Amino acid sequence: MTTWRVTRAVAGFFILLTLALGIPGSPVFVSQWWLAFTAFVGLNLLQSAFTQWCLMANMLKKLGIQPGC
Repeated sequence: MTTWRVTRAVAGFFILLTLALGIPGSPVFVSQWWLAFTAFVGLNLLQSAFTQWCLMANMLKKLGIQPGC
């Protein structure tokens, strides 16, 4: 897998997890404050789309994951 594929997979996982933890109707509801983390992930994805810079992708490169799409 490449850095962008791993980044997208992790972002998708975090979004689904934090929605499950932050929506009151969910069986694993903890607190609505988890939705702030959902917004954080979304803002980071939006920022990386415009700037072509992603901290997680840079960290994955340093761990030896192949860069690219």
